[in-house]
Amino acid sequence: MKEIDLNCDMGESFGAYRLGEDEEIMLYVSSANIACGWHAGDPLVMDRTVKMAAERGVGVGAHPGYPDLLGFGRRHMDCTAKEIRSYVMYQVGALMAFCQAHRVKMRHVKPHGTLYLAAADNGTVAGAVAEAVAAVDASLLYVTLAGPKGELMTEVAEKVGVRAMYEAFPDRNYAPDGILVSRRRADATITDPEEVARRALMVAAEGRIRAVDGSYINLKADTICVHGDNVHALENVRMIRKLLESEGITIRPMGLPKERINA
Repeated sequence: MKEIDLNCDMGESFGAYRLGEDEEIMLYVSSANIACGWHAGDPLVMDRTVKMAAERGVGVGAHPGYPDLLGFGRRHMDCTAKEIRSYVMYQVGALMAFCQAHRVKMRHVKPHGTLYLAAADNGTVAGAVAEAVAAVDASLLYVTLAGPKGELMTEVAEKVGVRAMYEAFPDRNYAPDGILVSRRRADATITDPEEVARRALMVAAEGRIRAVDGSYINLKADTICVHGDNVHALENVRMIRKLLESEGITIRPMGLPKERINA
């Protein structure tokens, strides 16, 4: 039987501002990537989201980004490797405190936004993020881009002794080389939940995804991501889960031993 993780970027509300439908989405995902307060989120939101994930048996991961609250972590920042390493360690450590308070083990780290894409294309950035993960806890899983453009992230993870988990994005369009198309493009995000679900099934069952030009990209994915700030996020995760399970594919947290969820 095939199995795959279904994750969502969550905990992205901030202060008086609510973003996403975390309570409802948490019913359908197996892992949550929780914002750590720099691109989104705040201590109260982090606490609430970790608690909610723990109560529902959803795997918890840190979702660190650039210190870019105004730009939602989606703007380029010219940071040194030392700065990036410290930024990631700081954010992972902050979320880990809430995990300890709720007696749930943090399972993974997934960079957010432009930090993620920079790590897929720049060895210095990729190395800095991987080193930060290893320094905090080498047992943490490092979520990397599935396909040919994720090879760099995987290589640096292996060098520092961190296990990589390959991720695919059915709600985003891909360029033919395997990178996500720029969000400045009108077609960057796929808005039809049925199409998103079909793409997720293609990833899970066939190990490939269709690029924006109609070609296909071969990729091996351990986890499928839905963006929580997408207006169709709830419908996306609901339809993905329904379709995959109808095809005999099990949804379960990434890297999880079959016997337990929060070890």
